[in-house]
Amino acid sequence: MFLLSAFVSLVLLVVAESSIRPSNSSYCTESKECLQFDLVCRTEEYEVRHYSPTRWVSTDAEAYFMGVGAAMAFRRLYQYITGANEAGVEIEMTAPVLVKVPEETQMWEPAIYTLSFLLPSAFQHNPPTPTSDKLYFTDMPQMNVYVRSYGGWMLSITSRLHAHLLTKELNRVGTNYNHTHHYAVGYDSPLKLLNRHNEVWYVAEDEPVCSGATQKPSQNLTATDKANDAAFTASDKTSTATNTDPSIASNATPTATSPATNPDTSPATTTAAHPATITAASRAPTTATSDMTVTSAA
Repeated sequence: MFLLSAFVSLVLLVVAESSIRPSNSSYCTESKECLQFDLVCRTEEYEVRHYSPTRWVSTDAEAYFMGVGAAMAFRRLYQYITGANEAGVEIEMTAPVLVKVPEETQMWEPAIYTLSFLLPSAFQHNPPTPTSDKLYFTDMPQMNVYVRSYGGWMLSITSRLHAHLLTKELNRVGTNYNHTHHYAVGYDSPLKLLNRHNEVWYVAEDEPVCSGATQKPSQNLTATDKANDAAFTASDKTSTATNTDPSIASNATPTATSPATNPDTSPATTTAAHPATITAASRAPTTATSDMTVTSAA
């Protein structure tokens, strides 16, 4: 039994490390290691990717706007990777960063947003325990994901727009996906001004639909075509110019008007070191189910 358990642990470690490798993509350029995937197919509106199991460090934040919640959560996670763990070690930043966004909306109630940092390959198997009880580990299983990519800044209006466009297409072609939440995915630091890359993910719940696929390779691919990124950037610039959400100005910090009352609501002062900009505000949903298995950090 011990040998079997050790073998299973070794297999999981090898799989996780194979999913986190030095970046060779066109958009994951600011981190030494990035999450890898197999491209199942690509249509004009979305990609289908297959991700292997990985481990993340996560924290939750309650807020009326995604931007406020992400700032609160980022602060805790950044402290963890810069030494606020029982081993006192510093952990390299990876990409992307995920924000789990519930779907259903109740404007008068705050929502729970979950921010997750991908653990580097060296810490996938045995990450140091956080000193904060608000952090925990989550194990993402292997899964197929519908992905829509876009450029510019991950603002409220652009994030909502691309989530809407993706679900509209997924519904049109008859896919079965998780409707309770999606992931807002960021790859870039606030210091990066050009060729930014963001994504929206919906998790497929059965065999993915590749209707009208233009490519179905067998090899591992790690980058979305730059043409897709450039095509969305133009629309983002237009959307940004008309965006009036007070919480989501570029690199904005939450103001005193924010409804969050948690002591952690002070804006993150270390955002510049973050490789994935989280400045988006989103709808305030109330319920969600997780694709990740929560693992106690204790």
